Amino acid sequence: MSVGVTEKPRKAATTKPFVPELVYFEPEALNYPMGIRIRDWALREGIPHRMTTSHNRITNLPGETETEQYKIAKRTLVVGLRKTLKFDTSKPSAEYAIPLATGCMGHCHYCYLQTTLGAKPYIRVYVNIDDILTAAKGYIDERSPDITRFEAACTSDPLGLEHITGSLAETIAFMAKQPLGRLRFVSKFHHVDSLLGIAHGGHTRVRFSVNADYVIRSFEPATSRFAERIEAAGKIARAGYPLGFIIAPIIWFDGWEDGYAELLKRLAAELPQEAGRDLTFELIQHRFTKTAKTVIEKRYPKTKLEMDEAKRKKKWGRWGQNKYVYPDEQADALRMFITERIFEAFPTAKIEYFT
Repeated sequence: MSVGVTEKPRKAATTKPFVPELVYFEPEALNYPMGIRIRDWALREGIPHRMTTSHNRITNLPGETETEQYKIAKRTLVVGLRKTLKFDTSKPSAEYAIPLATGCMGHCHYCYLQTTLGAKPYIRVYVNIDDILTAAKGYIDERSPDITRFEAACTSDPLGLEHITGSLAETIAFMAKQPLGRLRFVSKFHHVDSLLGIAHGGHTRVRFSVNADYVIRSFEPATSRFAERIEAAGKIARAGYPLGFIIAPIIWFDGWEDGYAELLKRLAAELPQEAGRDLTFELIQHRFTKTAKTVIEKRYPKTKLEMDEAKRKKKWGRWGQNKYVYPDEQADALRMFITERIFEAFPTAKIEYFT
């Protein structure tokens, strides 16, 4: 390098949209416009694809070990129909979970999908979106005159699949026309450009999952970088969407006060003024079950995730298992510190819950 010439810092590579390595189609999926569109996309991209009578019959994924098969499954897409149109509840985020997809391409060590998806961690998308939205309308009418909220990210990260499905765009447009319907979703991805021009009517709240730098670096592989998420949040705010952040999982680690203080400082510095108009936060402390611990340690044997039952408090879980959360003293310290930092940075924000 020549004397006196300063080398420019390299710009971090942009996180690319998810592209599966293998796509399965259930036969009925090709009777729907979305199924045909995804098949044509797979053909253009040169992605190998196969037919399967049912996702439950997918048993021959390559890989010599369980860990290899797991990693390949996370790069496998199954295109089919959502046959069960009875929606699960989704407290405290919303009244119901709206099922647009199941499974996620991210590799977050702590994710509860590690256990709820069991031995089938591949990603499923549902092409019968009209049936799903009709079912949602039924729930809205049933609860009238109360507003009904639907969470779209209970079993997946739908934004990470939007370039393939278009399901979020359709659901946002649908909810915009429902006086008593509201949509919510959260993401660790930044690919929001296709949503910015939709007439959403303020009926969809877009939230981004954020965390201390240590947590993102250590436990969230294969997701968008923090800077990308914040840039996307700015775009969402400028497009007039209600905006929110989920800080989850909140983790007690050496230097956690500095880590979470820096997180809120960066959010305040980098978000546009529009973001503060109607801003919400949801706070979720790290928790795990014994089943989850076993699965996580098998799939991510080098993880730094602390899962020592002796250091935790037992709490009865929704699905019939004890989960392990922080003892009250630690949980209260986390809640109070982060709450104070939020209101210092965003005095008019609303904290919806801490759990």
